[in-house]
Amino acid sequence: MNYWLVKSEPFKYSWDQFAAEGKTIWDGVRNYAARNNLRAMKKGDKALFYHSNEGLAIVGIAEVSKEAYQDPTTDDTNWVVVELKPWKPLKKPVSLADIKAEPELADMDLVRLSRLSVGAVKEKEYRKILKMAGM
Repeated sequence: MNYWLVKSEPFKYSWDQFAAEGKTIWDGVRNYAARNNLRAMKKGDKALFYHSNEGLAIVGIAEVSKEAYQDPTTDDTNWVVVELKPWKPLKKPVSLADIKAEPELADMDLVRLSRLSVGAVKEKEYRKILKMAGM
């Protein structure tokens, strides 16, 4: 299993909205590195759900329920989506400030590549985030 982080501005698409809907396609990605991460996702992989711009915290865990396919919001075949479903909310959100303060997470894509909307997460980083969330 691989681990990922997906970012969403909560005023556009929040964890609560995602949880209420029960699934979503992760569309609109227009960065090649983020697109490559979407292409690498496999069914069953877990993705940390991060509220960006406001909130600045990981708030839940999603699961990849369908692997990459053509983004239906564009005719350009360079862009793909995956389908995600909510897996579980975190017991306690893990803030960006707390992540940056943790030496074990200094190399995390969220810290190093702060503008990347879909990033890879190492298993040790994923486990550390869960521990910080009280899980």
